[in-house]
Amino acid sequence: MLHSEDPRAALSWVIHDIHQRGWAMGTGGNFSLVLEREPLRLLMAPSGVDKGLVTATELIEVGPTGQVLSGAGQASAETALHLAILRETGAASVLHTHSVFATLLSTMYVAQGELAIAGFEMLKGLESITSHRATVLIPILPNDQDMTQVGKAVTERLHQQNPRPYGVLLAGHGLYTWGDSLFQARRHLEILEFSFELLYRKMTVQPVT
Repeated sequence: MLHSEDPRAALSWVIHDIHQRGWAMGTGGNFSLVLEREPLRLLMAPSGVDKGLVTATELIEVGPTGQVLSGAGQASAETALHLAILRETGAASVLHTHSVFATLLSTMYVAQGELAIAGFEMLKGLESITSHRATVLIPILPNDQDMTQVGKAVTERLHQQNPRPYGVLLAGHGLYTWGDSLFQARRHLEILEFSFELLYRKMTVQPVT
């Protein structure tokens, strides 16, 4: 399935995999894959579906203003943020999760405005990172129910930050990450979620005396 040329089969497989890892329980999370650039056309899961059960045939196609082009169901309210990220980064896929550790750390570090990750060999799984000595900065922005406004804030932050981050956290909400392909986005998601869990578990370990 990893090498499937069928975008519906590939995206539904990734969604199920993410759900099984506990990163998008119930109806949480949303996921997009670019089918066409001009005009922009996305493949997405419809709003309100259980991410552990959604099938390839239930995925919807969404246009450049967030309108549903084909399929049953409504587009997620967070489609506006997917569109903003895709336009700013040129990515091919955006994956949004609601994991426990991303949510915890996003609330703990929101005052700092970013989360620094460094010293982990696993960081080399991120595109262009070649050493565990690298420091990866993940911006943290306030959550809001107006995803158009959030999209503008995220676009501004992505435009300003150099090098461009591999993901963005919304405080108390979760992670958005992306990639030049669906499976690069999935790899970035795995590395960042691993790092979030490791950082939090590290905080809970008492020093050895």
